[in-house]
Amino acid sequence: MHDQLLNLITKKIVLANYDKELCEKYFETVSFSKNTIIEHEGIIPKYLYFVVSGVMRLFHYNNLGDEITTHINCPPGFITSYSHFIDRTKSNENVECITDCLLLRITKTDLDFLIQNSAAFRDFSTWVFQQSLAYNENRAKDLANLTAEQRYKKLIENYPEILFNVPLQHIASFLGMNPKSLSRIRKQMIK
Repeated sequence: MHDQLLNLITKKIVLANYDKELCEKYFETVSFSKNTIIEHEGIIPKYLYFVVSGVMRLFHYNNLGDEITTHINCPPGFITSYSHFIDRTKSNENVECITDCLLLRITKTDLDFLIQNSAAFRDFSTWVFQQSLAYNENRAKDLANLTAEQRYKKLIENYPEILFNVPLQHIASFLGMNPKSLSRIRKQMIK
């Protein structure tokens, strides 16, 4: 079960057997059904999740009560309400399984232990943090500079599996548009 995580890590960092044993010891395997919210807003996030299979999202409610999807994650990748997980503060986001999901999870305490006791995990954590910053910076630029159609095209070019696993309203919200606009864009692209 830990093979996908270990394969991802070893693409960037050399792992000793000790590091692999730590990974298997501290990352717990869990599974959740489709449409399950596994971390609720208003509480401190308990876990950082690694997506082995399935699709997940982060979302919050705006002042009108509408769901706003801020992140969609397909394997392999990590997901949680990052700043709240790291700072141990109450989150304003929900973590939801869009499909049935198989995950590895780790608590903040155990993650801190891994980082303190393994140079490999410290280096990998730095890499994950850098990738997360770059992703969020690029996403903000895309939302500010690309048209709705350009954002949709970029999404389907980079993450085509999202189209088959994520409801249209979540994709639209993630792209910063309403479902009717996305439907119109999709129809125009078919023509």
